[in-house]
Amino acid sequence: MEYKHFSHQHTLTLYKVQQGQQLHCHGCHRLCHDSIFACWSCKFFLHEHCGNANRFVKHPSHKQHPLILMPNPTYCSSSFLCNGCGVAGSTFSYCCALCEVDLHVPCAYLPPKVKHQSHEHEICISYQTTQEKDSTPQLCKICTRELSSKHWSYLCDMAGCTFRVHTFCATAEVKLGLHQDDAPDQAQPPVLFYI
Repeated sequence: MEYKHFSHQHTLTLYKVQQGQQLHCHGCHRLCHDSIFACWSCKFFLHEHCGNANRFVKHPSHKQHPLILMPNPTYCSSSFLCNGCGVAGSTFSYCCALCEVDLHVPCAYLPPKVKHQSHEHEICISYQTTQEKDSTPQLCKICTRELSSKHWSYLCDMAGCTFRVHTFCATAEVKLGLHQDDAPDQAQPPVLFYI
């Protein structure tokens, strides 16, 4: 099967990654596993979730405007700082240029709730951030590094429970289709189409 993705000039083919292959996704820079979209002549690879990501999403962390999937950062530095996890990125991002909001594709599709083996209760994502740090820094209950007050985290909402962790410590799960653009009357360009 062949596909055309808006971010690449050549046709991509669906490919099953073989054990031991070290291929990195152009959309998120993470190592590829399972099935990918590939252009072998350019060494261009996309995870299925990066290749099938919606061009526009209405994300609960930024309700003012839709976020647009960009194949490259919009800043002259050619990088962005993810508002979700705080890690720099240089490839695909969901962005609102008006508000300077940028998200990695995997961060944009983090599940609202996860179960982690380190905690007895289900934990929920929190998009709430504060501009000033609390007087006492909070530490991630998994990696024990400091939690930034400027980035998202997963926390337990059970009364009296203080379990709070980095998003990337809680899960690597990506749930496509969580946040659709809520304007069905506007024509949305497809991310992929059959040739």
